[in-house]
Order: sequence, then structure tokens, then C-alpha cells
Amino acid sequence: MSGMGTHTPYSIERFRQANGPVVDVRSPAEFNKGHWPGAINLALFNDEQRAAVGITYKKKGRQQAIKLGLEFTGPKLSGLAEALAKLSRDPTTESEDVSASDLRIYCWRGGMRSASVAWLAGLLDLKPVLLEGGYKSYRRWVLQQFEQTWPLRLLGGRTGTGKTDLLIAMAQRGVAVVNLEGLANHRGSSFGGLGLPPQPSTEHYENLLAEDLQRCQNCSANEIWLEAESSQVGRCRIPRALFHQMQMAPVLEINRSLDERVAQLVDVYGQHGRESLQEATQRISRRLGPQRTRQALDAIALENWDQACRAMLDYYDRCYDYELSRTPQRQSVDLCGLNTTKAAEMLIERELVRSSPKPQLVMSST
Repeated sequence: MSGMGTHTPYSIERFRQANGPVVDVRSPAEFNKGHWPGAINLALFNDEQRAAVGITYKKKGRQQAIKLGLEFTGPKLSGLAEALAKLSRDPTTESEDVSASDLRIYCWRGGMRSASVAWLAGLLDLKPVLLEGGYKSYRRWVLQQFEQTWPLRLLGGRTGTGKTDLLIAMAQRGVAVVNLEGLANHRGSSFGGLGLPPQPSTEHYENLLAEDLQRCQNCSANEIWLEAESSQVGRCRIPRALFHQMQMAPVLEINRSLDERVAQLVDVYGQHGRESLQEATQRISRRLGPQRTRQALDAIALENWDQACRAMLDYYDRCYDYELSRTPQRQSVDLCGLNTTKAAEMLIERELVRSSPKPQLVMSST
């Protein structure tokens, strides 16, 4: 189904440069699988209606599908119009000049759904713009980002050295950072999802990563810092092309004492209680081995978080040391005794990491 009405579609580059909120008019299921980060979902059809229109199009043709679509959308046009008008004047949108903002609208292929909503916005004297090729063109742009060569630098260190907290502190001081774990809502181990929101789909994770890489490019970053990770962060897969670049990137390995690492882990995981920690331990019992598994479970049963961490760290340390031994370029730095703020400042002062020439932009939202 196609047809853009009187609204000329924008290329992906022009669409990105336009002002105003991004409106995704696809069904909730399509939106949840993956969308333009920060987009607002104003679904023209719900999931069942979208399926019915698609089946009608295949079996009875375009005209019958349009008629069915009109039956579905007619009762909801008033509410949709009100939502569009509210978005156009919402002071929380990214445009400083709300009166001059566009409503950036897309659907799956840039066809009837986005054109229909743009027509409605036009009746309200709003300024809708459409994305040529719809979400499919956005996905092509996303995947192209990972094929580019990026100036990657990795922050490494054994479990409990506080790498993610340090990356956040570096970002607050102008260093270009892509927070792989933060975007994935996962800390990267069997325990990594405890206390965090559900993970995005791998597709949406790719969208978030591409936007953050573009953010770093916009601030003219000479180096982009990521945490040294395996190819998956929980259920989210790092794109193959990006992961290949990570494997070739220089690593700055941070070192902290065992006591500091245990204290960090207890602070992060000790609040989640016995049941959650026992389940996470059981998931890696084959890798831990029977002796360490029993030591960890006994300690958790007594709520001895310190001893539970020590029982498992040997396993995690051996895994980390094996991965790090394959790193082509590695430099170590001792951060013992330094809190996260002091550690970030020291790394910048010693020029082990560099700030970006331009101010950092706000990180992508989901």
C-alpha cells in the first residue's frame, strides 16, 4: 500500500535534521520490536487491525484494504488529532522553538499509514514531514553505522572494578562514551539483569547503539570509549561489525584490590536478596563447579554477601584473564583507593582518556 498525498517525503538525512517530535504510527507490536529512539507511538491500527488490513490487502486488493482501514480509523480520528496537536505544542520536545517545529512521522515503508496521519495533521494546520521509506529506511541507516570505522577504545578490568560507573563519570566530564550495558539494561553476567528493567530487543538495541555512535560523531570525538564485553550483553547481541572493531581496539585495563571489588559487588547485588541470587548462581553452576557452587549457595543462605562474591570471583577472573590475553593492545592503570570521581579525573589529567572537542549531547532514550 502506498501513496504520500501532498506531503513530499524527506530523506533519512533531512528527516534527522528536522525539528520536532518523531511520531511512529505503526502498531504497538511493531513499535515494541524496535523503533526510532525517543519516538512516540501513536498507532493508527492496533495489532489485530493491522493484521486484518494486511490479510485483506493480499486476498481482496488495495481498495478493500483501504475501506477496512477507514472503518478502523474513523472512530479514533478525534483522539488522534488531539494527540497530534498536543505533541506539536509539548514544551518537553527537543525543539526550542515549538511554534516552528515539525511533526516527523513514519510508518513501516513510508506508505498509507504515515500519509494518512500527515493528512490529519495538515487539517490541524500543523507541519508534518514524512520519512521516505519509513522505518525500513531507518533500519538501513542503523546497520550502515556499524560498517563505518570508529575510533574505539575499551575500558577493561576484572569483575567488580566499577567499569560502568567509571564510564558514566568519564561521560559527565566530556569523554565520548557508549554505555553498552546501560543501553542493554544488563550488567553482562548471570546476575546482570537483577533489579533492572526488561531488556530491549536486539533490533532496538542496535537502534540505540547507532544513535549513540552518531552522537559521538556529532561531538567530533577522537576516541569513543566502551566497556570490554563479550558479543552478548544479556540477550542483546552487539552487531558483528562493531564487535569485530572492538576486538581490534586498544584496551585500558583498570586494576583495583580484591577487597574493593568485593565491596563494589556487595553494594550492587547484596540488595536483591537470597532467592534471586540463588537462582543466578544455579544458572552458572556447571561453570562454577560443585565446590564453588556449594560455597556460594551456603554463603547466600546465610546472607554473607562478601563470602558469596569471593566464592565466585575466581571463576569470573579466569574467564576475564583468558579474554584479555587475546587483546592486541593493552595498558594497565592502578585505581586502588580512588573513588569513581577521582578515578575519572585522574585518567583525564594523565591523558589516558581524552574529552571530546564539542560538548556531549544527551544520550539516547528508549
